Amino acid sequence: MRKVLFASSEVYPLIKTGGLADVAGSLPVALHKQRQDVYVILPAYAEVKAKASNAKTMATLSLGDAEVYILQTELPGTSIKAWLVDYAPYFDRPGNPYMAENGEAWPDNAERFALFCRVIVEIAMARAGLDWKPDVIHCNDWQTGLVPALLSLETQAPATVFTIHNLAYQGIFPHSTYVSLDLPETLWSFHSLEFHGQLSFIKGGLVYADRITTVSPNYAKEIQTPEFGYGLEDLLEYRSQYLFGILNGIDTEDWNPEKDHYITNHYSIRNLAGKKLNKQAVLDRFELPAKSGGPLIGLVGRLVQQKGIDIILDSFVEIMKWPLQIVLLGSGDPKYEKALRAAQRKYPDKLGIHIGYDEGLAHLIEAGADMFLMPSRFEPCGLNQLYSLRYGTLPVVRNVGGLADTVVDANKANLAAGVANGFVFSGETGADLARTIARALKLYQKPSLWKKLQLIAMWRDSSWESSAEQYIELYNQID
Repeated sequence: MRKVLFASSEVYPLIKTGGLADVAGSLPVALHKQRQDVYVILPAYAEVKAKASNAKTMATLSLGDAEVYILQTELPGTSIKAWLVDYAPYFDRPGNPYMAENGEAWPDNAERFALFCRVIVEIAMARAGLDWKPDVIHCNDWQTGLVPALLSLETQAPATVFTIHNLAYQGIFPHSTYVSLDLPETLWSFHSLEFHGQLSFIKGGLVYADRITTVSPNYAKEIQTPEFGYGLEDLLEYRSQYLFGILNGIDTEDWNPEKDHYITNHYSIRNLAGKKLNKQAVLDRFELPAKSGGPLIGLVGRLVQQKGIDIILDSFVEIMKWPLQIVLLGSGDPKYEKALRAAQRKYPDKLGIHIGYDEGLAHLIEAGADMFLMPSRFEPCGLNQLYSLRYGTLPVVRNVGGLADTVVDANKANLAAGVANGFVFSGETGADLARTIARALKLYQKPSLWKKLQLIAMWRDSSWESSAEQYIELYNQID
């Protein structure tokens, strides 16, 4: 049994802005089920404290001018202990973990997450008065990147694992920030935290962690290339013997069409009848007319270029001529929000848009759609395609990252072999996406074949069990 401190800037269901929170809320539970002693640690944001009203103060730390409280609660619905780093000037504010309500990044993000990292180091070195010292610190994304770097200066420090969820976000700040954070001079070099004259939080994890992981095998290869490496490809290639791709799982209790509490029409691999009722419920929710014979295509996610929203918009010229309807849930780049609203006005019977996020609606779309769009330009793992497979909603994806690892294209060979579970394309244009949707439409007109594809999709094991086993094996590799 290993003592694991799982450090993340967001953890579902306490707080969520994206897939990191889903992983941080599920992987520790899976590790615990396999007899690991796991604690989760995250900042005590206002939203988190509101949900963890029973949290108790376990320790107080003085770090420079900051007096920090460590609160303890449990992840809702589990027995996993969660420590909350409570420093009101940094974390008790409106907005989300990274941005104010106006969508602008908090100007003191470097200070906020540097403090978070320093608290983790104190706990790691058993200097926080918590009577517990981890064997492994599992860090996630740039917000925890300073932890392996700072622990490299300690003696008898725990092992560190650093997981990259999205290399596009690196925590880059000016050199003046490095100075103001009072970080050790020994860490300022090209071989450490310096990146083109700036401070890079993520390099702390990439340079100093005992093991680096990312969230799919294919993405682990991609980030060692200039196309996906964001200037860090040489470092990642240098550390490739310590770099592993472990595919994310999903919470198969939360995402389960047989008992999903967000939907009223449950269904299973043995009886898909409820899926048609959910389809009607989605159409009703978006005030779209029911059009017999055509598929409903869903999308849930951030409306940004990474997710290929421009590709989708470009495809409308062609696909909106066809017998199909599309519903989208998400928010992001204002230019895409504006373009989608304009498209909705142009195609009022075919396109439904909900700007924002609604967890219940996300579940309903997965349950009611026939297909799911993810034409991402890059996708480290992707979770929505895994949710879609679980719900018999066939994904339409680009051949990148974790999408390529999980979706098997319905080409002739894969159909004949009985392994196809979706549709995959390699281009970057609306025409490429339109051709793929056209292929899907042809198969949709063959109900028995479509059902077979749905059943193959639903049979896929997307649980965290296998991934957790791989992480435990990785923990045990480190001396």
